[in-house]
Amino acid sequence: MTPHASRDDAARAHLWGHFTAMSLWDDKVPTIARGQGHRLWDTDGNEYLDGLAGLFVVQAGHGRTELAAAAARQAETLAFFPLWSYAHPVAIDLAERLASYAPGPLNRVFFTTGGGEAVESAMKLAKQYWLLRGRPGKTKMLSRAVAYHGTPHGALSLTGLPDIKTMYEPLVPGAVKVPNTNIYRADETLRDDPKAFGRWAADRVAEAIEFEGPDTVAAVFVEPVQNAGGCFPPPDGYFERLREICDAYDVLLVSDEVICAFGRVGAMFGSLEFGYQPDIITCAKGMTSGYSPLGAMIASDEVFEPFADGSATFLHGYTFGGHPVSCAVAMANLDIFESEKLIDHVQEHAPAFRTTLEKLKDLPIVGDVRGAGFFYGIELVKDKTTRETFTDEEGDRVLKRFVSPALFEAGLYCRADDRGDPVIQLSPPLTVGPAEFDQMERILRDVLTRAWDQL
Repeated sequence: MTPHASRDDAARAHLWGHFTAMSLWDDKVPTIARGQGHRLWDTDGNEYLDGLAGLFVVQAGHGRTELAAAAARQAETLAFFPLWSYAHPVAIDLAERLASYAPGPLNRVFFTTGGGEAVESAMKLAKQYWLLRGRPGKTKMLSRAVAYHGTPHGALSLTGLPDIKTMYEPLVPGAVKVPNTNIYRADETLRDDPKAFGRWAADRVAEAIEFEGPDTVAAVFVEPVQNAGGCFPPPDGYFERLREICDAYDVLLVSDEVICAFGRVGAMFGSLEFGYQPDIITCAKGMTSGYSPLGAMIASDEVFEPFADGSATFLHGYTFGGHPVSCAVAMANLDIFESEKLIDHVQEHAPAFRTTLEKLKDLPIVGDVRGAGFFYGIELVKDKTTRETFTDEEGDRVLKRFVSPALFEAGLYCRADDRGDPVIQLSPPLTVGPAEFDQMERILRDVLTRAWDQL
């Protein structure tokens, strides 16, 4: 093979970036070469604060030699074996451990390699569960507007972002959208009463079930804090009411915790933090802190019951689901959670994180700061009084062409996202503290002040 003159050339010639407009690589390919703790370095030696934990993933921080060592030990013992009709010790141990953390009777763990696969698995399980219960018409799935649930065809059907869906239609039928919990964009009559707004948003789910027909709806998929659109936390009473609705209409409640599990919002699972009982949890990302790919669907005893005697089989699986090396890394990662009390750390420092970010609300371009734990969104606006957002041209010019590269150049890796209203998302490793909060605020203040001048 004849090597290219540089890795940039090789990337342009051969590497296809995910969710990446490849023209962004015309000048230079941003290439991260090393990570340590909550810091990153590119191939030119420039240092960055990792304000997104990779992609809401690296909970324990970069460069953890104990996680690399756990992977090496497992690879030397049993590098691979599938969970198709067989088990292996570390998958058993991890399943038991996850079940011990999960809320209530969620005791059955089905491993995948990532979050989208976990959501896909939950969709298929919900359909088969109702089929085995003698209610084959219950096949529709409800999810929230602007929500992101993954890229496989089923998960993409649940996703409420039209711009990333239309080119792949027709998608899986029966995916119905309901309002999310974005109180910043709610009707003026509800903005000042979060509990009333939460009741309103939850009742729209009941309304959709009634409209579609309760005998046709299998499950409702929700995130504890919705990611896409910029970190929408649940108003008080929202999940309590949603659980009541699901029980009343015999609909499964699926908590998509691909981002919100493993300490991100201040508990091992987001549903524990916000006090509701799902029938199924989907999770991934922080389970291994990204050191090896792994996801899971965790189902309740009731949902598993039709499969318990072996007369029915869940005809679904992935070659690398529950990979031995990934499971070993997850066990070591969860050891770090416990020995270093990472969740206690998030609970202790989350108020300071919020307070520091809320300082930015004195800027004319910052409309809202919202989130939970170490998971926040900063919504950018053109007019704070009217909450007017940018035109498409302004959003492209200010958010994509200025804010995103300027933050990176200033030493902060985070996400400028316009899949809903324009937001900056922050989701750092769970190891950060007040010094890093202050650094993020300083960089954001400088860049957003200059962004306002761009308008």
